[in-house]
Amino acid sequence: MPTTRQYTVITHKAALTIIEQAIAEGEKLGVPISVTVVDPWMNLVAFAKADGATPHSVDSSRRKANTAASTRRPTGWMKDDLALPLPLATDMKLTNIIGGYPLTFESAVAGGLGVAGGTPDQDAQIAATAAVHALEL
Repeated sequence: MPTTRQYTVITHKAALTIIEQAIAEGEKLGVPISVTVVDPWMNLVAFAKADGATPHSVDSSRRKANTAASTRRPTGWMKDDLALPLPLATDMKLTNIIGGYPLTFESAVAGGLGVAGGTPDQDAQIAATAAVHALEL
């Protein structure tokens, strides 16, 4: 039986590139956003806030990134039985609001991306676009 495991974890350089792409996508839509990238264990890897982004978008983007990384799927999937209980049980570290996307490389989740500052649909669009671009890194 093995005594160790290896994990895929996003690098800070890749995280910063993804953040730049997300902010540029937000600018195309006229939306100043906050963007967070975390590793699979929800540890902060990188963060940036576009000029003019709302103060609450900072925390929202982190929660979206945490949720996407830890559940390994885009945010918004929770049904009513989890949508409020799970955030409450995790001291609000997770959220069901769309705009979070897992960052997957070679079928392994290497982290999570969270975008906040626009409407939920805009955040989700920006996150999905940036996550797709991440596959090209």
